[in-house]
Amino acid sequence: MNEASLKQAYEIAKEQYAGIGVDTDAALKKLEAIPVSMHCWQGDDVGGFETAGAELSGGGIQATGNYPGKARTIAELRGDIEKALSVIPGRHRLNLHACYLDNGGEFIDRTEIEPKHFQSWIDWAKVQHLGMDFNPTYFSHPKAADGFTLSHPDKAIRDYWIAHGIACRKIGAEIGRQLGTPTVTNTWIPDGYKDIPADRTSPRERLTDSLDKIHAEPIDPKIHLDAVEAKLFGIGAESYTTGSAEYYMGYAVSRQKLLTLDAGHYHPTEFISEKISSVLMFCPGLLLHVSRPVRWDSDHVILLDDELQAIARELVRSGKLGSQIHLGLDYFDASINRVAAWVIGMRNMMKALLIALLEPTARLREIELDGDYTRRLLMFEELKSMPWTAAWDYYCLQKGVPVGAAWFAEIKQYEKQVLSQRSPVSTAA
Repeated sequence: MNEASLKQAYEIAKEQYAGIGVDTDAALKKLEAIPVSMHCWQGDDVGGFETAGAELSGGGIQATGNYPGKARTIAELRGDIEKALSVIPGRHRLNLHACYLDNGGEFIDRTEIEPKHFQSWIDWAKVQHLGMDFNPTYFSHPKAADGFTLSHPDKAIRDYWIAHGIACRKIGAEIGRQLGTPTVTNTWIPDGYKDIPADRTSPRERLTDSLDKIHAEPIDPKIHLDAVEAKLFGIGAESYTTGSAEYYMGYAVSRQKLLTLDAGHYHPTEFISEKISSVLMFCPGLLLHVSRPVRWDSDHVILLDDELQAIARELVRSGKLGSQIHLGLDYFDASINRVAAWVIGMRNMMKALLIALLEPTARLREIELDGDYTRRLLMFEELKSMPWTAAWDYYCLQKGVPVGAAWFAEIKQYEKQVLSQRSPVSTAA
């Protein structure tokens, strides 16, 4: 479809939405102001750059597949990120793990990392006009080999990981200070038992003490925010996870931290879209890790499915996006082109947000308060066939990125010219 046809389609859609009280121009303006934090680890299968040629895994972290073209260096990863962002409309953020430090080829222990080891990322982010978020890396390490970190019974190991957490908060704060937008530093640990434990309490007592020590130093929320992330289970921790949903809900409320809701970290019959409004009643804010679980926390590329749209609706209806709600993605699929995986997920997240922004929320609430549930149901169903795609295509046109699936040709060309020239990283000793 040419530019004139796209604009004509948008004008028709604009008129249709006006008929139900929705201003599409205003919706697109709101969409433009919502950044999504794109996760760096999709680009190299959660590898990181602590040691050249290393393959990080463990703690429930496992990327499956061997599609050619995985990023092997910081420069390659940044190039792939830039390519993905070039076909994604809007200004966004990058979510970085501590294991992606720029150590200049010299091994740096996780307790010794400093802002200087991430300065090149900060400088790059400035050029790319990106905000950044951060994560301590509590997995794939000899001191995490038995499945415990901050709740470990050995005080020396706990102290090691506490020191790592403290270092990461300082790094996050410096990132936020330099970029002028608060960094969300998110804590997730793999701690748990494969089989039924005799003592469920002591590990949680130790975890509480560890977290309190990590968070002891206040940091200006204008540059840094703390978040804690729960999980139902992981590989090797199928029967008990120290940091369960109930545990972190209590910790976040009592310590007034952000709570992280990861779409794959709950029971298969639970949906985080149903938790958002409740959590916001008592927590100072939320971090969303949007993923797609398939039977377990397998972190598939997100689809424009019912749950993604339900998440987006709840985020928009809350009116707290950009103030109390921080939005990021979290998946790692090594079976498909990694750059395309980013693009598909990011564009789907934004499509879901646009669909939600094009909802006549105020009118729906009036109908609900009037008790006219029949009309409410009718409107929900009619909204499904409204021409949101015309608004999305027009938005992409406005932002100078490919419309529809046209972006895929660019990614395939990038694969041919860049990704296919990469040889696999050797892991031989």
